[in-house]
Amino acid sequence: MVERRIAAYGGTFDPIHNAHIEIVRAVVRNFDVDQLLLIPACKPPHKGQRAIAGAYHRFAMAALATLDEPRVVVSTIELDAPDRPYTFETVERLRSQYGAETKLFFVMGADSFEEINTWREPSRLISSTSLIVVTRPGHDVGASHLETGFRSAIIDLRQRESASPDGVDMADRHIYITGYVSNNVSSTQIREQAREGKSVEGLVPPAVAEYIRKYQLYRQ
Repeated sequence: MVERRIAAYGGTFDPIHNAHIEIVRAVVRNFDVDQLLLIPACKPPHKGQRAIAGAYHRFAMAALATLDEPRVVVSTIELDAPDRPYTFETVERLRSQYGAETKLFFVMGADSFEEINTWREPSRLISSTSLIVVTRPGHDVGASHLETGFRSAIIDLRQRESASPDGVDMADRHIYITGYVSNNVSSTQIREQAREGKSVEGLVPPAVAEYIRKYQLYRQ
């Protein structure tokens, strides 16, 4: 029986932008996943009180941005369960949905990885899935915050000839450090430009730029 590979990429996506799409394509290509679930958070518990765009605006932009990505599906798993906002809960629901025989990956940015000890049940999360950690240009990532047992699971794909985990025993759970993103755009930059009435073309997919303009997102 061929092992199924599913990647879950969670985030606020406020808004989704070109670096997110670059990450999505790299993960699909290098990890040869059957499906990548893009998961907008309903109300991220770690984002504090910063106002974010409505969940369904963020869902719509993510859907528009990935229409041409055949293996990418925007999931409502967190939007449908606002009372269960924690990532470890999401991963456990996915594990239940796809079965123990499915190889499950969770994609996160290096900044989130370095703050993972502030998340709810971090050890439970790391133990239940393989992590794909995406570093930004010029940003290194440390592992001193991890328990010793988890540090030994790190595989730095940036130091390998191939950006894929070829030759790695996929039966084990690993923490893959990747350098898949070269685009240094940020959602904060995009929101600031939109708030000032400036164009965000070139920073987000064209359909997302038009959506932001049409619905006047981030103008207040």
